[in-house]
Order: sequence, then C-alpha cells, then structure tokens
Amino acid sequence: MVVVRAVEDGPYERPHRPAGPDKASPGDRRAGIRLAALRLFAEQGYRSTTMTDIGAAVGIRGPSLYKHVASKHELLAEIMIGTMEQLIADNIAAVTGTDEVREQLRRSVEAHIRYHARHRLEAFVGNREIGNLEQPDQGRVLSRRSEYERRYRELIERGAAEGAFDVRSARIASYSILDMGIGVASWFNEGGEFSVDQLAYQYGDIALRIVNARPSA
Repeated sequence: MVVVRAVEDGPYERPHRPAGPDKASPGDRRAGIRLAALRLFAEQGYRSTTMTDIGAAVGIRGPSLYKHVASKHELLAEIMIGTMEQLIADNIAAVTGTDEVREQLRRSVEAHIRYHARHRLEAFVGNREIGNLEQPDQGRVLSRRSEYERRYRELIERGAAEGAFDVRSARIASYSILDMGIGVASWFNEGGEFSVDQLAYQYGDIALRIVNARPSA
C-alpha cells in the first residue's frame, strides 16, 4: 500500500500530537486526498481500494475523511474528468497563436505527449478504470474524450482539405496519434534517455509522418 508521509524524519524530535489545529486549507486537504487516491487506484486498482486505505494514506481516520469527500467514486470521477478537461485546455492553448495547420498539429501533439509523460498515473487510471465510473460521470468523461479526439480529427481534415496532409482516414490518423500518448505514459521515465521536451518534439515529427505532411511552401 502506498503511504504518503507528511513529514520526513529529521534530526529533531517531533511531538506525538500536533501542536495546534490542522492548518491545511480545505483545498489543500482535498488535493492531498485526491493524490493519495490516484496513487492507490494506480497501484492496486479502484475496486480493491477502500476509503479506509485512502484515509490511512493521508492520516485521516474514519468519519473525518467524509468531511472532505463523499466517496471513492467521487474521487475517481474528479480525477478522470479533470484529466480530460486539462488535456482539452492544453490543446486549445497549443493551437493558439498560429493558423498554420502543420504547426498546429505539431504543437497539439507536443502538448499531448508532455501531459502523458508528466501525468502517468492519471493516464493509467483514466484508461483502466473507465468501466468503473457510474453515470452520469462516465458519460461526462466519454463526452470529453470524444471532443478531444474530434479536435485532432478536424485539424487533420482541414490539413487534408488544404493539401497539407495526405491521409485516407482522418479518424484513424487521429486515433493513432492519440494512442502515442498512452504508450508514453506506460514507459517514460523522467531520468531516462530523453527529456520531456525532446520526447515531445520527436513525437511531433512522428505525427506529421502519420498524416503524410507535405513541406510548407
């Protein structure tokens, strides 16, 4: 079980009890609970994780945990919806500032890869646990996934219409590009051969080859 330690052992003697009331803001406490849940969902699966496990990971017992979160399902939904909203926001930011379709696709892919390299647990949980989301939250996540894929597909379709790309199926091309992020989340290591930026740029090149991008005039 993953245990989040609030304070590392140091050379000083810590009191057995807190010196005063918990100073963490509700937002900070909620974020800590969400992070602990994310780690546990990734390590042992959503179904095998209990609220007791989550509480133990952040040092909150029983009923006190329910002051911050109603259920583990609420945490799963928050994680998965938040992931998709961030991906969409990153994509919007990536294409802003240029109208050139090749550059928009490259920037989109770079943002996609950066997110998956830096948020591996969110990507892993999002793909493995979608079946455990109840409605209407599952529908919300699937709707955002469709919107995210559509943004890539429409960009590829526009590139093809402008003669910048040569693809038989914009949908297959978009799926292929998006799958690259999932792959990165499964193997990337921050201390490995490539930095996040190096990786993102190389995958941008691969995406342009997938759509058979023609050189700009």
